[in-house]
Amino acid sequence: MHVAKSGLRALGVAESYAGREQSTLAGVVMRKDLRIDGAAFARVTVGGSDATDAVVRLFTHLARRDINLLMIGGNVIAWYNIIDPAAVHAATGLPVVVVTYEESEGLEEDIRRHFPDDVERLAAYRKLGDRLPVRLRSGHTLFLRSCGISSEDAARLCNDFTYDGRVPEPIRVARLIARGVVRSSG
Repeated sequence: MHVAKSGLRALGVAESYAGREQSTLAGVVMRKDLRIDGAAFARVTVGGSDATDAVVRLFTHLARRDINLLMIGGNVIAWYNIIDPAAVHAATGLPVVVVTYEESEGLEEDIRRHFPDDVERLAAYRKLGDRLPVRLRSGHTLFLRSCGISSEDAARLCNDFTYDGRVPEPIRVARLIARGVVRSSG
């Protein structure tokens, strides 16, 4: 993948949580010049363990060969439903960049409290590893985890896809669409 390529396409994935049983994921295909040329949706179980599969379903449903990477808004969605970037990378063959926006001491204690006997969920969270802080040209800092791409290239793409603020456009637009779907259906 050539990170400098202007026609590079990212599948931005974000969640809108509303309700007790399911949450909505939206995926938006966006070129590096910020043109949108695709969208898809999936559902994930609140408190479940199907978030990784849902991201892969989004990608598969689009049936696109021109997507160059996935940008995901958060590893832990839908009340501790954990997205495994390595599994998404293995299933799609694409680099994966997961971004978050706040410093954190981590979620291990919260997972233990809410899911005291769920050793698999805790192991999945630990497997994510540390996040890398990235200072964007906009002056904001985000935190990223990447798989299948160097941290340097992941940071460069986050900068390239961030128009202003701290949320890369593919994720920002996916989040807006997911919220719209949730509001209109509920």
